[in-house]
Amino acid sequence: MDYKKLLLDRLSGREARIGVIGMGYVGLPIALHFAHAGLQAVGFDIDKTKVDSLNKGKSYIKHIPSKDIALHRKGGRFSATSDFSKLTECDVIIIAVPTPLTEKKEPDLTYVSESAKTVARYLRPGQAVSLESTTYPGTTRELLLSRFESAKMKVGRDYFLIYSPEREDPGNERYKIHDIPKVVGGITPACSIVGAAVYGSIVSKVVPVTSTEAAELTKLLENIFRSVNIALVNELKMLCDRIGIDIWEVITASSTKPFGFMPFYPGPGLGGHCIPIDPFYLSWKAKEYDFSVRFIELAGEINTNIPYWVVGKLSEHLNERKKCLNGAKIMLIGAAYKKNVDDVRESPSLVLINLLKQAGAQVSYHDPYVPELYATRHFKHNMVSRPLTPTTLKSYDAVVIVTDHDDVDYRLVANHAKLVLDTRNAMSRLGLPRKNVRKA
Repeated sequence: MDYKKLLLDRLSGREARIGVIGMGYVGLPIALHFAHAGLQAVGFDIDKTKVDSLNKGKSYIKHIPSKDIALHRKGGRFSATSDFSKLTECDVIIIAVPTPLTEKKEPDLTYVSESAKTVARYLRPGQAVSLESTTYPGTTRELLLSRFESAKMKVGRDYFLIYSPEREDPGNERYKIHDIPKVVGGITPACSIVGAAVYGSIVSKVVPVTSTEAAELTKLLENIFRSVNIALVNELKMLCDRIGIDIWEVITASSTKPFGFMPFYPGPGLGGHCIPIDPFYLSWKAKEYDFSVRFIELAGEINTNIPYWVVGKLSEHLNERKKCLNGAKIMLIGAAYKKNVDDVRESPSLVLINLLKQAGAQVSYHDPYVPELYATRHFKHNMVSRPLTPTTLKSYDAVVIVTDHDDVDYRLVANHAKLVLDTRNAMSRLGLPRKNVRKA
């Protein structure tokens, strides 16, 4: 049987069923996008709370409206389940699970490995499997192909194996999934053709590459590029602080050059699932080839140390007011890693809370998108967001702006906080410079 033609025909006829493993910030949006394109999408997740919420048409991710889920549930194009045996009913299986780091900053592919084992159990002829999780070059071939390949089933003939890196940007209103070109690499040319058809059904442009390894490295390059440049401006920020120059003014002036310059901005540290993690995935893989990516590793070290520098600046400004960090009451504005989203993965706020508590400070936070902080693998914060009022602001020795959400009343903060440490230049951008505001 010509499984490639059969699958291509089902995709072009909008008859294919798409299964997505992992209903998080990547998996849920792409499943809904397939449903929006007229295909039937099934979300798989081991978290039954998420599954129940989705089947009730309710969202647990702030920038994904419940009405979108309810619409596709009502139309019969989307459902969720924890029964992974239903993978056999899917024509395409997309793996979109986390790929974090271990405590030693080495790749942790536990979720990918477990997903691969599950898929192998239910894999049948005529299916396509695509990995979207960020990882090092070689993962698809080494971790998935080795489990799927058998005497009875051959890749590129009986089933099709693809890597297509996710390019989700939570909260970005300008670029939706449909507008972002999708890089696709297959184990074989037939796999690439199938992969292009899978993603061509939901995006305006597919960018084919010659291998899964090239596609895997594409994702790392995109984020390492940002990591390196953010490290550059973070290091310049620290130098400018010592010299007495405003780095934000310098970046604004440099941005007027119409060629050869791309602005990047400093902050309190890197956040999100990709940029803080990707450099370490590549540096780990490079060691297998007896190669040291010194430039990339240095950028990672600089960005990792920025929260420590921010705490040092806070201590310095408190000392100017004859106040010690030990025992001080500190309010952080923002728990999410970026503005206008509820995503706290790898957020510098989590690190800052930890460092401040270790220094003896009493720490609270305010975030309109994150009403509660739960314990994670690395942090044991159990906190709730505190309201911003003149009374509460006056009760803190310092307020640190970590995430510059649009929904925060910065004028209220400027008028009532004793000391504001602004790591995002939010006050100056809004024309709110005050004697009690310091940049970091």
